[in-house]
Amino acid sequence: MKSPFIAVSKSEFILYLREPSAFFFTLIFPLLMMLLFASMWGNDPFPDEEFGYVDFSVPAFMGLVMVTSFIMSFTTSMAAYREKGILKRFRAAPVAPFSILAGHLSAIFAVTVAGVILLLLAGILFYDLKFWGNIFEFIFVFLLSSAGVAAMGFIPASLAPTARSGTVIANILYFPMIFLSGAALPWFMLPDFLKDISLIFPLTHAIKLMQEVWLGGPFLDYPVHIAVLLGYILAGLFVSAKFFRWE
Repeated sequence: MKSPFIAVSKSEFILYLREPSAFFFTLIFPLLMMLLFASMWGNDPFPDEEFGYVDFSVPAFMGLVMVTSFIMSFTTSMAAYREKGILKRFRAAPVAPFSILAGHLSAIFAVTVAGVILLLLAGILFYDLKFWGNIFEFIFVFLLSSAGVAAMGFIPASLAPTARSGTVIANILYFPMIFLSGAALPWFMLPDFLKDISLIFPLTHAIKLMQEVWLGGPFLDYPVHIAVLLGYILAGLFVSAKFFRWE
């Protein structure tokens, strides 16, 4: 018999891909953004560096995929399920609530991985994308970053009563993050006061950590980024465990 976790994961993944806006903004939009900026700046090495714009920015566009999946899609879908009474029926089902929520989240993570794979393929095929880091360390920081961003999404997803309120909250979080964290524009181009503000977002730390490890830095050299992401994971788990609303 198929486990509830697998069943929910499969059904949510299929439903996600059938939603045109979710499909576009998670899988296509980050790819188009990368291709747009790469067409302007190319991937020739920066002065006195071995890497170019695409090499440096691919982790940032990975962050764009993450925030679209875990903030926009997860928050709005959970709020819509709550408004329609689907979560209430899930809770009454003879399966563990954790299996339902974990299945939903794993489906979104699978879509996130698909979006990242598209970015990597485009970077390799069109711009000779290079990687300088340790692949195992990068996989670890990618998972940590995904968990940190997802944990932030868990907070409004646990509380938003309707699809409309979920969409509003998601947008309030989404747009400042993509423009201040380095996901849409390089972080170093921001004025200092916006850099300071950006440090409250997990996405800023996720992108900076992924960029450093991508370019060859050992992940343990960046304890602040790791600590902030772990802090968000703990906060998200606490809020969702204590305040999650099924109806």
